[in-house]
Amino acid sequence: MEEDILETIPLRDELDRLWNTGLTFLSDLLEPGWKLWQLLIILAMMVLAWLFRKWAVERMTTWMRSQTGRPKWQLRWLVIVRNRLGLIAFALLAWSVYFVMLELFRWPSRSYLVGLAATIGLAWMIVSFVARLVRNPFLRKIVNWGLWAYVTLFYLGVLDETKQLLDSLAISFGDFRLSLLGAITALVVIGILFTAARFLAHTTSSRISKNEDISPSMRVLVVKLMQIVLYAGAFFLGLKAIGFDLTGLAVLSGAIGVGLGFGLQKVVSNLVSGVIILLDKSIKPGDVITIGDTFGWINSLTARYVSITTRDGKEYLVPNEDLITGLVVNWSHSNHLVRLDIYFGTAYGDDPHLVRKVAIEAASSTKRVLTSKAPVCHIVGFGDSSVDYILRFWIHDPTDGLTNIRGNVYLALWDAFKEHGISIPFPQREVRMLDDDRPEMSLEGPDDAAKLGHD
Repeated sequence: MEEDILETIPLRDELDRLWNTGLTFLSDLLEPGWKLWQLLIILAMMVLAWLFRKWAVERMTTWMRSQTGRPKWQLRWLVIVRNRLGLIAFALLAWSVYFVMLELFRWPSRSYLVGLAATIGLAWMIVSFVARLVRNPFLRKIVNWGLWAYVTLFYLGVLDETKQLLDSLAISFGDFRLSLLGAITALVVIGILFTAARFLAHTTSSRISKNEDISPSMRVLVVKLMQIVLYAGAFFLGLKAIGFDLTGLAVLSGAIGVGLGFGLQKVVSNLVSGVIILLDKSIKPGDVITIGDTFGWINSLTARYVSITTRDGKEYLVPNEDLITGLVVNWSHSNHLVRLDIYFGTAYGDDPHLVRKVAIEAASSTKRVLTSKAPVCHIVGFGDSSVDYILRFWIHDPTDGLTNIRGNVYLALWDAFKEHGISIPFPQREVRMLDDDRPEMSLEGPDDAAKLGHD
């Protein structure tokens, strides 16, 4: 109990000192004289900046809508400037008034607060532009408000007192002490490190993606491993910044690992399968595959699943484990050449030599069919109604679809057969009605049935 009382005494003394400092500062400001006049001047500049913003925003928006020929990056910066017209106007107005009071009227002691307001206003404006480097809107607001608070406390000269107050707000776990100042410092350090890690990961991944000497699967693997290392390093360095003992995580991480091994077997299996797929290069982004009834091309490889996009625009997320344990048809594993077969039949009265020649010419004239690997046509049997043929041809762009090219070849065959008088038969059945001279009998009862059986 005595230790708790002793711990609260420094905090209470710090709060009392800050309160007395604030009261003294306000009393000095509200004291009749030039300090009060400077406050009124600052308030007037804020009102003028607000009125200017309301007047200029609408007109600037109308002007930007008429600039249809400008590049997007210029329009984006114009929007950023438009949203900060109030701060820009206040900073320019404050520095102008401060320059007039200081240089023309030689009032350095009577323009101190105006200069302080101009400095803080300029710092706020710079912070608002720098915060645009953070892409996440929520994090951008946190960075913006945090930097505004920091520069304000810094130029007001109360930054050290604020740090002491935040450091006095702390909780202890054995030998470990966590203060509010330490938590804020850790968040700032982790945020900066995460931003740097994200920038490095994005820059490096873009360069790796353009490197043609590395296979697509290895590019994905290298990028994923690099992101894991960078973000994990940023997180643990942030914990180290607040004095957290990382050796205490060894036992905890071991227990968590065992629990994850039992509870997340499928997830771990998919992760390991994803690494195996990237290492053995069995599939890679851009390959055309068939798994089960799904036919499409691989859009992306992730740590848990493979994204397959079909011709009808559907995107299937197939777990990595299914690609390792199941049957996968990779149409473009070693190359993009794909052979397609179509079957057709012609009448027995048509010359098979002419049919084969016409079929090959029709297939060769179809777009997307390769002429370097010439189509071939063979007889595969004599059916009940027709002579059966198989037509084989090659394409090199399976990502553009298989059904459409088959349809185009069938249509070319139809036109060619019609031109050369070749007929495509269809099954016909002949039904013959035989006359029966025996008299009709009607079975009206059991006796008639017995008589029919006796006869």
